[in-house]
Amino acid sequence: MEAKPVRRLVRADPEEVSDVLRDGWLYASWVVGASRIRGVDADWPRAGSSIAHSVGLWPALISDTTTSVLEDLPRRLELQARAWPAGEARVEITIEPTDLPRQSLVSITEYTAAGPAQLLPDQLEQPVVRYRNTEVLRRLAMLAEGRSATQAGT
Repeated sequence: MEAKPVRRLVRADPEEVSDVLRDGWLYASWVVGASRIRGVDADWPRAGSSIAHSVGLWPALISDTTTSVLEDLPRRLELQARAWPAGEARVEITIEPTDLPRQSLVSITEYTAAGPAQLLPDQLEQPVVRYRNTEVLRRLAMLAEGRSATQAGT
């Protein structure tokens, strides 16, 4: 089974969605499992820059990083998310404008890139990843739509 994207229509234009992604300090607000941010490179999300984060529930936290692999905002952002010893995931986020004003179609595709999670069969891993990424997009949408409404003065 190949990783399939999860999609969501967001009531914010691509630049407004990108603004949330560009703010590395908001990462734990939209990424399910990320519990705190310990540091953000000044040039985030330029390719090669990183966010230092912790994942999990206190007191059992794993401290690791997410690195930007490709940054082409407001269209695309590709990340390498690490949470060793669990492993690493490659995450691709795409943002497409729609024919309607102040709306975007946001997609996220994730697959295990390294570590023990690669041992899971896709039939077990992908439904969990899709469920998680549905919530990731819900949180990202709430942040972008909230900013959009504030900027529109509503």
